[in-house]
Amino acid sequence: MILSSMAKNGAILTAFALVTTGLVASINMLTADKIAEQELLHLTSQLQEVLDPSTYDNELTTDCVIISDERLGPYANQIVYRARKNNEPVALIVRHVTPSGYSGDINLLTAVLSDGSIAGVRTTKHEETPGLGDKVEVKKSPWITSFKTLTVQSSSDARWAVKKDGGQFDQFTGATITPRAVVGSVKNAVLFAQSEFDAIFAAPNAQCVEVTK
Repeated sequence: MILSSMAKNGAILTAFALVTTGLVASINMLTADKIAEQELLHLTSQLQEVLDPSTYDNELTTDCVIISDERLGPYANQIVYRARKNNEPVALIVRHVTPSGYSGDINLLTAVLSDGSIAGVRTTKHEETPGLGDKVEVKKSPWITSFKTLTVQSSSDARWAVKKDGGQFDQFTGATITPRAVVGSVKNAVLFAQSEFDAIFAAPNAQCVEVTK
């Protein structure tokens, strides 16, 4: 009798698990396309924040390469998007990371035009202190927009530092580490884009539509 009851309960639990698994799988299938669509819209929005969409006519999310270069941070496989107008190179939009933020990694997106100048920079992910280091986020402060139109003359360009270190960029009151890290990372990303501009446009295309945070 006890064995029969155990077998019955086991069968019920098994059936419940199968139904639950089926429901989860069905929900995933129904929402997968919607999630992918939202992620693509988010990525497109990020790219348009750093580069005016009127300056290019290709689909950035599908025109890209995957790069491993220490100038883009300590992690391999960073994505570089290529902007073109009438099939001519316009700009590179570079994903890069600095691990030197006060609270760890700061993820950035920098657009560099064909003349080596910056079209825009945005912070895409960070864990910096609210009210202090989080001013690298455009929603908190316009500071990140101060890079627009600037360029880097060389790796020894002394202007590319916070004012406390003799450079041209404002630091935040009580939070110098964060802007110092961002300035250094943007400088390296621009130097990378300037030196590799032609090579990246000549490289074969990669499948690099991604989930962005």
